[in-house]
Amino acid sequence: MEDTASFSWFHTVFCALFLLRVDCSFVNITYVQSAVAKGAVCLDGSPPAYHLSRGFGSGIDSWLIQIEGGGWCNNISTCLARKNTRLGSSNQMAKQIAFSGILSNRQSFNPDFYNWNRVKVGYCDGSSFTGDVARVNPVTKLHYRGERIWVAIMEDLLTKGMDRAENALLSGCSAGGLTSILHCEKFRDLLPVNARVKCLSDAGFFINVKDITGSEHIKGFFNDVVTTHGSAKNLPSSRASRLSPGMCLFPQYSVRQIRTPLFILNAAYDSWQIRNILVPGVADPHELWHDCKLDIKQCSSSQIRIMQGFRRQFLRTVTESGYSSSTGLFINSCYSHCQSEMQETWFRYDSPILGNKTIAEAVGEWFYSRSSFKEIDCPYPCNTSCLNNIFEIHSGA
Repeated sequence: MEDTASFSWFHTVFCALFLLRVDCSFVNITYVQSAVAKGAVCLDGSPPAYHLSRGFGSGIDSWLIQIEGGGWCNNISTCLARKNTRLGSSNQMAKQIAFSGILSNRQSFNPDFYNWNRVKVGYCDGSSFTGDVARVNPVTKLHYRGERIWVAIMEDLLTKGMDRAENALLSGCSAGGLTSILHCEKFRDLLPVNARVKCLSDAGFFINVKDITGSEHIKGFFNDVVTTHGSAKNLPSSRASRLSPGMCLFPQYSVRQIRTPLFILNAAYDSWQIRNILVPGVADPHELWHDCKLDIKQCSSSQIRIMQGFRRQFLRTVTESGYSSSTGLFINSCYSHCQSEMQETWFRYDSPILGNKTIAEAVGEWFYSRSSFKEIDCPYPCNTSCLNNIFEIHSGA
């Protein structure tokens, strides 16, 4: 897997550079110290953490939980590589982070969720919050406790008013978007029965597809993630009984089990999936795809044909996954990965458009049931509203 740790750093720097435009605000960190006694800790044993911006006005009893992305670690070596970074330790997380896009506190930038309680959950377990291995290796001192972290953070937020939620949206980017799918029903069960509760997966619909050499690279990788983190027992038994546990990390085998309304926000040419699933480094030893993976406009005609084939497989997988009538879809033809947290892609004058709506407008219409939204874009390069060559290279799973 390629390095996926740069997006949040870039996003914070980007907001700092443009702070005078007030596109984003900065929010302090909260450590869940009580989680340590429960063994709900990051890879290095530090307490989990999140950033919370309190709601106000009509949004005081509404909650948006945004799960950070950052890939996965699939063995001791890759987990050790994360252990002393913000993706494995809350000690390395930024004390303040930028909130923009779906997390913005300004109505002009975030019309439907600006005054909600907005939470960004730090991602420090490497398993999309599914793992739980009781024993800690005395040599590596790695803690595989993602599921316990999920429970501890949700319990902490419930004590801070989420137990009175009237509206709630579980969202996430990339590996966080996968989290929002895998934990959607658990999230629904935590909240008042009469609350409006929905889930949003941004760039979290990873598909089970062979790479350009015909190898099942991502399937093997996900199997290793589940084995390393002991995730199988925390994945829905209805899927684990019919499939190998690693397959349960692919949303195509998950969404038909979800009763809670789900919105799938994804690029059909998801840049992370192109780089890491369709053309991982091991499948391109001579780096013939190097320039193409960085900039779709640099792809040859034959490479574009292969990417069009990936799009067809992606759309077929999404549409055949058995999603319900309450599912929302915003599948555009941008070459990007994660579009909800960047102001430029979420809601601005030059944001990507589909069905004459920005992503923010589409999600808001769907959440409040003002209208349903199921839109799939035409093939690249038809959508001129896509920011194809600006932000996508910084985002990570």
